[in-house]
Amino acid sequence: MTPPEGRGAGAPLPLWRDGWYRYARALVSPNFGPRPEGAQIDLVVIHSISLPPGEFGNGNVQRLFTNQLDWEAHGYFQGIRGLQVSSHFFIARTGALWQFVGCGDRAWHAGESKYRGRGNCNDDSIGIELEGLEGGIFEAPQYETLTGLCAALLEAYPIAHIAGHEHIAPGRKQDPGPGFDWPLLQDSLALPARYFPETV
Repeated sequence: MTPPEGRGAGAPLPLWRDGWYRYARALVSPNFGPRPEGAQIDLVVIHSISLPPGEFGNGNVQRLFTNQLDWEAHGYFQGIRGLQVSSHFFIARTGALWQFVGCGDRAWHAGESKYRGRGNCNDDSIGIELEGLEGGIFEAPQYETLTGLCAALLEAYPIAHIAGHEHIAPGRKQDPGPGFDWPLLQDSLALPARYFPETV
């Protein structure tokens, strides 16, 4: 699937077009597939990522998700060499937003996972990566972008759950970790507690 094309001058732009968000910079990943027939897109999964860990703003996350990462550029990359993954969205420390996969398609972000009584969370979730470290803090512009994006997703899809990677793959993943401010996100979206993990 390709991202939306621009429209003529003066024509109003829709917030969404074929699963692509108006306010995200489109950078199409080859790492996606179709969702199972009848899948309900009702889960948002929040992750954290930086490549190498703790280094920000270098474009390596975007390269990873588009299979363009130079595996020889850093010793850490040897441990993930050949990895083919993607997320629907990536929010940089500055609040800048990228989209790699249309929301109607299945991105490869969750891995082995289970939540709200269902496995294979990639099938019916939207993945959002925050530039950061597991357990580290995140920046105010990231929360602002995340809140706006989640609000738009809540309007466009039957989202009923927002969880971290740590909640859908406990024991295997720890992101975004204790540095993520779940109460801030809940308050910003004015959502009841049932949308969030019980451990939050």
